[in-house]
Amino acid sequence: MGTPEPKPQSLSSRSSPFPLSSSSERLWRPAAQRNMRNQWSKIASYRQQWLSSSSSARTHATSLVNVYLSQKYMPLMELGALKDMPDIRKKASLKLFKQQEFHGSKLLSSYKDMVAVVVNMVNASQSMRCYLKGGNSSSLVHFSSSSKDVKDTGDCGGVAVFGFWSISSFEKLAEELIHMFKLELSLKRLLVSEFLSISCEVPQGNQFCWSDELYPGEFGDLKACNLYSDETFEPLRPRLKDRKSDMPTLRGNHQPDHEILQVYITTWLAEVNLDVHRVDEIIAVVGEEIHVFLS
Repeated sequence: MGTPEPKPQSLSSRSSPFPLSSSSERLWRPAAQRNMRNQWSKIASYRQQWLSSSSSARTHATSLVNVYLSQKYMPLMELGALKDMPDIRKKASLKLFKQQEFHGSKLLSSYKDMVAVVVNMVNASQSMRCYLKGGNSSSLVHFSSSSKDVKDTGDCGGVAVFGFWSISSFEKLAEELIHMFKLELSLKRLLVSEFLSISCEVPQGNQFCWSDELYPGEFGDLKACNLYSDETFEPLRPRLKDRKSDMPTLRGNHQPDHEILQVYITTWLAEVNLDVHRVDEIIAVVGEEIHVFLS
């Protein structure tokens, strides 16, 4: 089936009950077109940033897992000619531990970049409207991405911005696309938390808690993406696309076996909440409508 396109010039619930004058409308459309191209170019660029950050995070997660497993099996390793060297196992384990810390830090940094990507996507999707600045009676017509006039909803009464689609049509496609990235970000937060929790040491009560921030300011970023609950005071629980039920109570496993860690890495790689074909469709069909190639 082909990509369902938004209905031409469909009026949204946010359409202005007081459309602009004909002269202002003629000036509004070029300004709205420039803004729409700008916001969708940003979204396409953020998508590429996501791919880069996700790939970097997976690389560090894989290295972290390999280092952890080396530490875990160090006591059982045959050292050959090195067995008589004083404290060789202890020194090797310490170096591996420092490597694990390094890759954990890099993994967290990449996750933070991914959060920033989704925040920026949300901001771009909320900046697609073009508001008249100064009012219809002003001798000079200017436009802005925000307005203090509650009567102006920034869509010129729901008219088409380019050939067929109103601003609300573009917003709906952006919402569909960004929703997938939100779900995937939430799932990746769970995986990051699990990776950062693994340790060869027996846990002393400081077990992973879903309501803990992974980095300073994380909850503020998640709020901007609507991924934080003010009712439960914690990030929304991860779930899979098209599933309504949340995952069960989350408990960190500090000493997972090789098979579990392999599942974590595979899940990260699969990006199960991102329908890549649909994302490509949305980017392509929007590019056609705004007459810009979006990669």
